[in-house]
Amino acid sequence: MTDPITPPAPTTPPTSATPRRDALRKLVEPVAKRMAGAGLTPNSLTLIGFGVAGVGALVAAAEWWLLAGIVATIGSAFDMFDGAVARVTGTVSMLGAFMDSTFDRWGEAVVYLGIVIGCTRAGFDVGAWLAAAAMGSAFMVSYARARAESLGCAPGKGMAAVGLAPREVRVAILGLGLVGAGLFGGVGPASTGDLTTGSIILAVALGLIVILATVTVIQRIMFVVKLSDSEVDGRS
Repeated sequence: MTDPITPPAPTTPPTSATPRRDALRKLVEPVAKRMAGAGLTPNSLTLIGFGVAGVGALVAAAEWWLLAGIVATIGSAFDMFDGAVARVTGTVSMLGAFMDSTFDRWGEAVVYLGIVIGCTRAGFDVGAWLAAAAMGSAFMVSYARARAESLGCAPGKGMAAVGLAPREVRVAILGLGLVGAGLFGGVGPASTGDLTTGSIILAVALGLIVILATVTVIQRIMFVVKLSDSEVDGRS
């Protein structure tokens, strides 16, 4: 008689980000109810957020750093509201989730592109390089989640709780970096000795995003490896 195979214990993502997300959801939902009452739909909020992000990118490309930080952060805030409106109105759908994820990534990309253009125009090549690296690292965070969830690993919001730098953290760091650049002399070329405090603030913010996003990708890889190992152990 063979022993029955014990199924592997379910692996759950770290809970460090869960309280933060729950608290944020409680703050957002009252506003979402008012938006829903005003006739705004989740998909319309997604498109508005993308449009605002596009404006933020243009402003960054024009080297208006303070305004770019404010506008880009406002555009990113719509990422919280579209999902919240869908929940409070009971209109969560596959199409809505697809549009939300797609336009969020698109909006994030255009903002980084605007920063690359703005830094290049200002002669701050290091800032342009860091912005490009931050964009690539941020996309890897999203890809790691999407790929893991497509394979059945921590579906829903599970993978979003894994790692140090989910999107809201990256948005906050980038917004502070852009606002700081605007408040402290803007961005200038390092080669001519005109490196401003604003340049340093923006470079630190972008570098921090690169580091934290890279660590987040590694954390998500390790989470999937651990989950895979537990499945193999359960079958042996």
